[in-house]
Amino acid sequence: MDLAPVGACAILPVMSDDARGTGIDTTVPHSARIWNYWLGGKDNYAVDRAAGDEFVKVMPGILTSARETRAFLVRVVRHLAGEAGIRQFLDVGTGLPTANNTHEVAQSVAPDAHVVYVDNDPLVLAHARALLTSTSEGRTRYLDADMGDPESVLRGASEVLDLSRPVAVLFFGVLGHVADTARARSLVRALLSATPSGSYLAVSDGVPTEQATAAHDEYNESGAVPYHLRAPDELRSYFDGLEFVEPGFGPVPLWRPELGGTADVPVIGQADAGPDSPWGGVARKP
Repeated sequence: MDLAPVGACAILPVMSDDARGTGIDTTVPHSARIWNYWLGGKDNYAVDRAAGDEFVKVMPGILTSARETRAFLVRVVRHLAGEAGIRQFLDVGTGLPTANNTHEVAQSVAPDAHVVYVDNDPLVLAHARALLTSTSEGRTRYLDADMGDPESVLRGASEVLDLSRPVAVLFFGVLGHVADTARARSLVRALLSATPSGSYLAVSDGVPTEQATAAHDEYNESGAVPYHLRAPDELRSYFDGLEFVEPGFGPVPLWRPELGGTADVPVIGQADAGPDSPWGGVARKP
């Protein structure tokens, strides 16, 4: 469904002149940059726009899915920073900054919130300063690490987050970059196991509808880092042993729409949840 921020980068081929020395490849489409393009951002290249347009031809609903995912993130973080009282967030595979980033939403509710973003994409690193803004009461940090190495993630996150206190761990459209479902589950559990009772897990990802599967198959043949869709039951398995926050796990537009949207990320009502909507949920560690 959505090709969201990545947590692992491909081996980079020859760079174009404008990217030489930066580690940024402009010859192969990149999911974070395509995502940025779909959300109206400017941090993308012609190859990304071309791949994004081809994807839309096969799956027109991806543009709605991208907005649904961003709106879901806004509502989830509002709930966690507000009603749940969470003050620490670990956003894994953050991707490129757009509007309503995790720290902006969290600190608008709780100015003292601490947020750590995790990614290892060179373009995200180049834009890290945009992510490193924070309220004077809170802290925001970008961590250059691979989600495939949980120990490294936890080691870096512990410089900002107190892992003896509850943490919200977020995976939005990133776990599909892990080909093996069991491996993806183990990465999630490795991070959650380092957090105490009262911590939360939030996950959103696409599901393999006919259009989504066709679009991803074409995208995966482009030379970009492949993205693997999973059935709802497989996505739900990330939450094994946790307690779902109502209304549970399902299409993300149905998750607490009463929490509202913003001018650029409007609320998508329940009647608008379609077969191509991403699925997700939020759950508490008992």
